[in-house]
Amino acid sequence: MTILVTGAAGFIGYHLCQRLATDGHQVVGIDNLYPYYDPQLKQDRLNQLSHSENFHFIEIDIADRAALESAFSQHQFSSVINLAAQPGVRYSIENPEPYIQTNLVGYANILECCRHHKIKHLVYASSSSVYGLNEKMPYSEDDRVDQPISLYAATKKSGEMLSYSYAHLYGIPMTGLRFFTVYGPWGRPDMAIFKFTRDILSGKPIDVYNHGKQSRDFTFIDDIVEGIVRVLAKPPTSSTGTPPHRVFNIGRGQPTPLMEFITAIENATGESASLNMLPAQPGDVTDTWADTANLFGAVGYQPQTTVSDGIDQYVAWFRKYYQ
Repeated sequence: MTILVTGAAGFIGYHLCQRLATDGHQVVGIDNLYPYYDPQLKQDRLNQLSHSENFHFIEIDIADRAALESAFSQHQFSSVINLAAQPGVRYSIENPEPYIQTNLVGYANILECCRHHKIKHLVYASSSSVYGLNEKMPYSEDDRVDQPISLYAATKKSGEMLSYSYAHLYGIPMTGLRFFTVYGPWGRPDMAIFKFTRDILSGKPIDVYNHGKQSRDFTFIDDIVEGIVRVLAKPPTSSTGTPPHRVFNIGRGQPTPLMEFITAIENATGESASLNMLPAQPGDVTDTWADTANLFGAVGYQPQTTVSDGIDQYVAWFRKYYQ
């Protein structure tokens, strides 16, 4: 089948396209190559994907309805995986416009194209950020998520609500995935693991917010991709009074204290970190922890990669790519 992956030049998108193409699917990837970070990294990911005969790339902004409609008409996708989004909690505070255009306008265009082209399953990226000020741990899909503390989180929650409405009105099978702190080779330069690794290897102090009193449900990229692939193969169905829509947490299901994460990077690099302890930043939450019982029950999702093994793989890639 032919699968559309939006945000194909992004971190998760690259790995997912690679997996789907290797599995024998025809994959069309689209991306607008927005320079939120060094576009050369995005281009290098696409260069890796270009080696596969099963992958085809089109440069499209999902906010461009006409261009998106043309791609849907030309390729007749069976399924769509929407990963295109403006990421970053902190960036959204100072630059709200791209979040509105991509995460809301662009996603609405995706929904309209899926409606008109009878897509069999739309899998879309949400975020653990939607849990906002929720203090209950672990985070459950049944928890209230109406207190977003960043514009990024607000757009992701809005995407879930739009999806539910489209599933109810038009019967489009949809699955939303709330990602929890994904890391691994080819990761984004705005992520903490990149900054920590870069500065530790350079002998520079690393900025540690909230004085290190944080934890995250760090999830390795291969485990995330496995979860997406399993979800894609099992679209939801309608039941009495319930539209074909569901939302799952997708994470390792185990929080790691930030200081332990830094220690693992020290072990992988063989260098000691100099810590610059700072207060918490606006929009940040103190802890994240995914309850993945529902996802396991639906598709048998069970992450396999330990944090230490994942960081070893990341640091090895970092040394090779950035020399």
